[in-house]
Amino acid sequence: MCVDDLFRAIESFLEHLTSIAWGALALALLCHLGRFGARSRAWRNVVAAAYPDVDVRWRTIFGGYVSGVAVNAIVPARGGDLLRLYVVKHRVEGATYPTLGGTLLVETIFDSLVAGALLVWALQAGILPGLDVLPRLPSIDWFWLLSHPRATAIVLVVAVVLAFVLGVWASGHVEAFRRRVAQGLTILREPRVYLRGVAFWQAVDWAFRLATVFFMLRAFGVDADVGNTLAAQVAQSLATLVPLTPGGIGTEQALLVYVLAGEATRSELLSFSVGMKLSILALNLVVGFTAIFLLLRTLRWRDVLAREPAPEQP
Repeated sequence: MCVDDLFRAIESFLEHLTSIAWGALALALLCHLGRFGARSRAWRNVVAAAYPDVDVRWRTIFGGYVSGVAVNAIVPARGGDLLRLYVVKHRVEGATYPTLGGTLLVETIFDSLVAGALLVWALQAGILPGLDVLPRLPSIDWFWLLSHPRATAIVLVVAVVLAFVLGVWASGHVEAFRRRVAQGLTILREPRVYLRGVAFWQAVDWAFRLATVFFMLRAFGVDADVGNTLAAQVAQSLATLVPLTPGGIGTEQALLVYVLAGEATRSELLSFSVGMKLSILALNLVVGFTAIFLLLRTLRWRDVLAREPAPEQP
C-alpha cells in the first residue's frame, strides 16, 4: 500500500471514529477471540493424533497458535508459522518439525473447501474484479513482480537453484522425511475422528470469522447483510492468499472497497476496512505477544529462533 493511500485510509478512519458502534465492535472482537479457541482446538486434536502416547495440552497449542498469529500480523510470508512450530516442538515430547508441518497440511483441507465454495459464489455473483480491473486497483501488491521483469528473472533463477539444491540434499533423506510428514497426517486415517475433532472445530472457526465480519460491518455503519458479509470475507481470504505484505495490508483494503462499492461511501468503506484491520491487528498483537512472553520468557522471538539448532539428520 503506497504511503498516500495509507494516509487517506487512516484519515477516513479517524473522521468516522465518533460514529463507531462500540458494542458491535466489542462483539466482533469477542468472535475473533472465539476463532483462536476453535482453531487451536482443531490443531491440538491433529497433533494429539500424531503423538498418541504424549499428553498434548490444549493450552500449549493455543499459546503456539496465537504466537504465530501475532508474528504473521507484522511479518510477511507466514513467518509466524515458524514460531508456532518452534513453540509446540519444544513442548510436545518427541515432536519433530516435519511431523508438525504435516499437521498444518491437515488444517488446509477444510479451509480450502470452504474458501473454494466462497470463491465460486463470488465469481458467480460477479462481485470480484476482472483481470482488466486488478492492475488498476489502488494498493494492490500482487503485480509488483510482473511490472519488474528483471527482478522477476532473478527471483525465478534463485528459486530454481534453491529447488535443485534442496532436491539433491533430500534425495538421501526423503524416505525418513516422508514418514515423519505422514505421521502428521495420522488423523486422516480415521474419517470420523477427523470430522469430529478437526472439521467440526474448523466449521466453528468459520462461523466466528463470518460473525466477526458481520459485527465489524455494523460497527462501521456498512449494511451488514449476508451478501456483504460473504463478500468481505472473500476479500480477506484473497488478500492473505499471496502474503507479500504482513496480513495482506493494502490488498485487503483495495479489495474491500471494490467488492462493497455502492453499499456505502468510499470514505465509509475505507473507514471500515482500516478500522477492522487495526482492531484485529491490535487484538492479535496483545494476545499473541502475551503468549510469546509467557512461553518464551522474552519478546525477542527472532533471537529464540536463531538459537534453534539445526535438525538432526535422519
